[in-house]
Amino acid sequence: MASAVQELVDILNLEPLEVNLFRGRSPQSRWQRVFGGQVIGQALVAACRTVDDVTTRPPHSLHAYFLLGGDPATPIVYQIERLRDGRSFATRRCQAIQHDRVIFTLVASFHNPEVQSLEHAFSRPDAPDPEDLPDEGEFFARFGAHMPEPVRRYFQRERPIELRPVEPGRYIARGAQSDPQQKVWVRTSGALPDDPAIHRAVLAYLSDMTLLDTSLIAHGKSVFHPDIQAASLDHALWLHRPFRADEWMLYVQDSPNASGGLGFSRGALYSREGALIASVAQEGLIRLKHEASPNVAQL
Repeated sequence: MASAVQELVDILNLEPLEVNLFRGRSPQSRWQRVFGGQVIGQALVAACRTVDDVTTRPPHSLHAYFLLGGDPATPIVYQIERLRDGRSFATRRCQAIQHDRVIFTLVASFHNPEVQSLEHAFSRPDAPDPEDLPDEGEFFARFGAHMPEPVRRYFQRERPIELRPVEPGRYIARGAQSDPQQKVWVRTSGALPDDPAIHRAVLAYLSDMTLLDTSLIAHGKSVFHPDIQAASLDHALWLHRPFRADEWMLYVQDSPNASGGLGFSRGALYSREGALIASVAQEGLIRLKHEASPNVAQL
């Protein structure tokens, strides 16, 4: 297993402290805040650890709010409240705590899949195969000089998630677009263990990647633009079908609305074979700054 993927798996493997209480750590990178996807993934792991029959009753949806920016230098404590244990559904609430303050809250629902059920799904949109797109080395060689410094640092270190944008030039050098949407192939950069719980946690982690940025496409900006103050505010994820997060998935994103300093984005993750794996929705702060300053959210 690649070292960056192993580190991600280790970060998602929480330390049990007490019944319903877990502790997670953050990678010691140069980011000023904890990556939102990390907190989503860790909170989902904590919730799953308290469901006795999680193998046969997996999570099917989660709804979360980011309340405060996380401190990468400090462990995060995850406290679980068992809201319901029914015949078909179980529900858990998770609070992530740092410095005696709740920084994040999540509610996850678990369901026994029905053997006989109605079924339909949107078809996967057309897109080039990932092998026909530049890999991350080629992508950086072609566009690295035009990247904001935080993005350039990201591409210069080993990463657990591989991204292959379908329109790589537009991903870096944007003008205002009338169709705020993007497609990105995603997977882990190395093989994962076979445990489905790990794949679900990793998908929750990567579902926060590039999504908020979609709400800025219509305005020719990105979350790293110097006059934009950006932060994820909430996140919803629905898991529809089995999948592997170490196999290519097409992440199709669009942004139906931005107003009042808030941008709304939607996403759908498809398997390479075309199955709809998961749906995502998120609203985030995309505040215009009056003066350019470091991109640290002060909500």
